[in-house]
Amino acid sequence: MTRPPERMHRSDYRYFMTVPTRWNDNDMLGHVNNVVYYSYFEAVVVQFVMREAGLDWEHWPVLPFAIETRCRFWRPIAYPAIVEAGLVIERLGGSSVTNAVGLFTADDDRPAATGHFVHVWVERDGERPVTIPDEVRAVYARYQP
Repeated sequence: MTRPPERMHRSDYRYFMTVPTRWNDNDMLGHVNNVVYYSYFEAVVVQFVMREAGLDWEHWPVLPFAIETRCRFWRPIAYPAIVEAGLVIERLGGSSVTNAVGLFTADDDRPAATGHFVHVWVERDGERPVTIPDEVRAVYARYQP
């Protein structure tokens, strides 16, 4: 990443997905509960790999497994906000990829939360790490800074 998470802006991300908040996303403090942020992260990462790389979760012989997630909260989001989840490929290794994610609301180009979602590609049978398939690697490369 070219900027530290606290200085990221909407323009630093390359892929976006809209996620409407739901009433039950809020907690008793009146804002989206912290665990829900991770579901937004997962949603944008899964949509990205399915739509952009064509991943078929049920049939491909290799799959991305989540091995690490992280979230830093900068300001609260509350229902009824529309969240724009941004993604950029932070690191592309031999068998792993780090998806950097930022969550934005319509009124701010600074993220309300930033984090990452690390995938390791594994064989379906045996779950042993494998090299990221070339066609997927090419997609990831297009979404690097």
